[in-house]
Amino acid sequence: MSDSINKPLILITNDDGFEARGLEALVEAARDFGEIVVITPDGPRSGMGHAITMQVPLRVNLYKTENGIPYYRSNGTPVDCVKLGQRVVLRDRKIDLVLSGINHGSNSSVSVIYSGTMAAAIEATFEGVPAIGFSLLDYSSKADFSAAIVYAKQIIEKVLKNGLPKHICLNVNIPKLPISEIKGIKITRQTLGYWYEDLEENIDAVGGKYYWLSGYLVNLEKDVVDTCEWALHNGYVSVMPVHFDMTSHKMIEKLKHWEHD
Repeated sequence: MSDSINKPLILITNDDGFEARGLEALVEAARDFGEIVVITPDGPRSGMGHAITMQVPLRVNLYKTENGIPYYRSNGTPVDCVKLGQRVVLRDRKIDLVLSGINHGSNSSVSVIYSGTMAAAIEATFEGVPAIGFSLLDYSSKADFSAAIVYAKQIIEKVLKNGLPKHICLNVNIPKLPISEIKGIKITRQTLGYWYEDLEENIDAVGGKYYWLSGYLVNLEKDVVDTCEWALHNGYVSVMPVHFDMTSHKMIEKLKHWEHD
């Protein structure tokens, strides 16, 4: 726990920006567990993955304090917000937990690679800070986060009580269901899948072409019960442990002969 106060110091961020209702929901879920500091982008940063800002100066400003919680916003990415928390806003303090979300829309399967929500959580693990990324399978700006708040509270409490291994974070995806219809929590692995993508062509007012990215997830493991997609679409909250080591360890021995060929 943080030395200067006898309760955990919790940094909250997101990729939907400082006005997102999912941010309000996550603050509500976390507020009783420790000292909260919020640092978020100044607008939506979805799909930015682990992007960082290097071409323009980073800025971070306190814009309000509400119920004793300071809220900062930055011109940077979700990952930048974690860096700013560690190196600027909370420079001389130990962060006990980083929370990211609650994202509007799921971050299951391969979406974890694209997700700014999960990138922020993964960034925290680089220096051994426990972290959780939360996402709700509802893309609506008027999404109901009531069930997500309940399960976020449960999972935050478990992580603060039991900890996480170093360099591990959790990817939590919550189904779009009333709490009475959610069957519980499933510990899962990442579903093998990919995004089938298209670029929809349009013409602007001066005759120039522009494109909007569209597509859908292709699930290659539809009936596999230990996967995040199966859990999410069968009424469970998916809790998937994630780490940043992208090595294919199975291939190392198979490729060893390359050293001698």
